[in-house]
Amino acid sequence: MIHKVNIADIFPKYLFWDMDYSKLDIVKDKAIIIPRALYATTSDTFESDIKLLESLYSTSDIIKYLKQTTENISNNVCLKVAERYNIESFKRFAL
Repeated sequence: MIHKVNIADIFPKYLFWDMDYSKLDIVKDKAIIIPRALYATTSDTFESDIKLLESLYSTSDIIKYLKQTTENISNNVCLKVAERYNIESFKRFAL
């Protein structure tokens, strides 16, 4: 696992608009980085976005922090993640 990485070199800076992304630590701040990396994903970009996350984090970390986040992650993203990892479907929001 990579420890010294500038998040802005990997993910779009706008995902971390409310913080100094240069101070984010790839290990200590995975609860922030993982959901934010998927926040702006679309059907067209999901495959590349998730592969990028997989190069940095384990499957269990991706699932764990996506389920725990309070970020506004769409249910579609959650369903795509569940499908990719062959786990029970989960949603962030219920109507």
